[in-house]
Amino acid sequence: MKKIDKRVRKYQCTGCVSDPNSGCYAQGGETGNIACSKHTPGTLMSGVGVFLLGLPKGFCRLGECTTPVNIFKSYADIEDLNLMFNIHCWKHLTEDGHTLIRGFMPRKNEPYLFIILEDCLSKINCLEITAADIDGMD
Repeated sequence: MKKIDKRVRKYQCTGCVSDPNSGCYAQGGETGNIACSKHTPGTLMSGVGVFLLGLPKGFCRLGECTTPVNIFKSYADIEDLNLMFNIHCWKHLTEDGHTLIRGFMPRKNEPYLFIILEDCLSKINCLEITAADIDGMD
């Protein structure tokens, strides 16, 4: 659990209102989701809204997102989820070898963010965002 806790801390706890030291950690609701279900992002920027400090530009802005972060150990953990009506928009491989997926759920009219703790870019059909692309974002 230490390895997972470190990743949850990196991606979620930074800037969290609940407890930035991960002391309040409670596993996410979906099967295989190791994200903290008590996470409440507390970093606010005028004109941007609430965002997540532990993620790069393009993936950190939440918008109208009710479940901000979903973290999975492997791509196999999301294969069983009913994602048929969700649209993956962007994918990015972090320096740590983790895959970030930014997407949209048209039925709920809200964005989503998946963090998969492995390189699974080849399994995801959407636009790949490179480090240079992220550097060029506003």
